[in-house]
Amino acid sequence: QVQLVESGGGLVQAGGSLRLSCAASGRTFSGYDMSWFRQAPGKEREFVSAITWSGSAVTYADSVKGRFTISRDNAKNMLYLQMNGLKPEDTAVYYCAAGTWSDLARDYHTWGKGTLVTVSS
Repeated sequence: QVQLVESGGGLVQAGGSLRLSCAASGRTFSGYDMSWFRQAPGKEREFVSAITWSGSAVTYADSVKGRFTISRDNAKNMLYLQMNGLKPEDTAVYYCAAGTWSDLARDYHTWGKGTLVTVSS
């Protein structure tokens, strides 16, 4: 079983950038498709991006397409989310998750505890 710990969140002004990291423990990381979800206050958790186990395919929510980039380094057991052009509506707790290629939360069986991203206007 893999365990996930996110980092890299913080306070940033609109238009700024942040890079989120997700450190995975366990030797099975490279076998899982990975994703980022986010949850804003008072809202449901929503899909942000996903990447296949090999990194050969990625997908993004329309709201972040062209601004966010997902990547992974299987040798280091790391998942990343580079976020550029941040907007106040990107404010949320960001979670990484391991599971099966999908944009649905139910298809991911392991979750981190999240890292808070706050974008000021």
